[in-house]
Amino acid sequence: MTPPLLDDAGALAAAEAVRAVLATGAAARDRDRVLPRAELDAVSDSGLLGITVPARFGGRPVSTRTVARVFATLARGDASVAQIPQSHLTFLDALRRTGTDLQQKRWFGEALAGRRFANAQSERGTPTVGIDHTSFAPQPDGSLRATGTKYYCTGALLAHWLVVRGVVGDHRAPDAQSRKVLAYLPVDTPGIDISDDWDGLGQRTTASGTVTLTDVVVPADAVIPYSAIFDDATTYGARAQLVHAAIDVGLARAAMDAARGAVASARPPVDAAVASADRDPLLLQQFGDLEITVRSAEALLVEAGEAIDRAEDARADDPGSVDPDAAAAASIAVAAVKVVATRAALETSSALFDAGGTRSAAASSGTDRLWRDARTHTLHDPSRWKVQHVGRYALTGAHPPRHGLV
Repeated sequence: MTPPLLDDAGALAAAEAVRAVLATGAAARDRDRVLPRAELDAVSDSGLLGITVPARFGGRPVSTRTVARVFATLARGDASVAQIPQSHLTFLDALRRTGTDLQQKRWFGEALAGRRFANAQSERGTPTVGIDHTSFAPQPDGSLRATGTKYYCTGALLAHWLVVRGVVGDHRAPDAQSRKVLAYLPVDTPGIDISDDWDGLGQRTTASGTVTLTDVVVPADAVIPYSAIFDDATTYGARAQLVHAAIDVGLARAAMDAARGAVASARPPVDAAVASADRDPLLLQQFGDLEITVRSAEALLVEAGEAIDRAEDARADDPGSVDPDAAAAASIAVAAVKVVATRAALETSSALFDAGGTRSAAASSGTDRLWRDARTHTLHDPSRWKVQHVGRYALTGAHPPRHGLV
């Protein structure tokens, strides 16, 4: 079936419906590491994979604040599944900025049809996550040959398209990292091998495998510029990080949901002198503070989405051009929510054990799933440096760095 076109209200309603699907069996999928094939198909069928497609290519793009709320809702159901389309939206955003009209028509059409895009960008052994050794060697006929290995390729095992990041030519050349491109390739392209080898302690069902590219033929029209995204002020990084923050917000809310059930069957400590654990005044104080933290993260998430919308609406005629001050304000707003969302996810998922008491330490309780997911996902782009960016901006007005992580 053709996925529906969703407006803002429709996207939020669809996310709630899909959340129920994702929540069903999430603990069992995590326990047995069963990849969420049917659940991802539900995401595809819902129309949510097309909510950022520009109108001139047949879409009905929703606001960025709605995108953030959609991902928080999905993560409240199952953060592993919610993480998979993060890359999908990020690389559609790259396409929006530097793809040709023909490329955009092709791949935006795929997104509207519910086809999934996954990432192949991170590498091991490089000085930073932003350095690529994967190379695209130009050929006489205009095509390229891709060679390299990518790790943590979220969603790759269940994707239709793989988006590979690398440099044109020799990656050891002095200017190689300024010549980065993205290649949009069908997952069954000869020379691409995807291994099911992700062994993370959390986010166990993100379908993240190692991608090995061996002399892969890349048509010229499958490639778009990547480095060029950061030549001028941009909201590209802010959009990508906003979705990560939304996943952490969803995890935090899921932990609060679980705490309500855990405390109902827990025994109060002797010193509390109350009939049930949900009357323990110290536990109430603890979870009151946590609820305030989660609500703060939820509010900052919406604020950050609105900051991105303001920056982009001011230059709606040119998606690649954003006022530097507006772009900086949007990045700082996203950095702020990323910090608070990280704290909320880690603190609530850890306190969940306090709500449940000793019995929550039993593996059979599944209490640890949300903590493992939060601990794993919050390692994406550590929030400690985002605090630095926020502090400099607050005291000096200094703009944050211009890259894909802020």
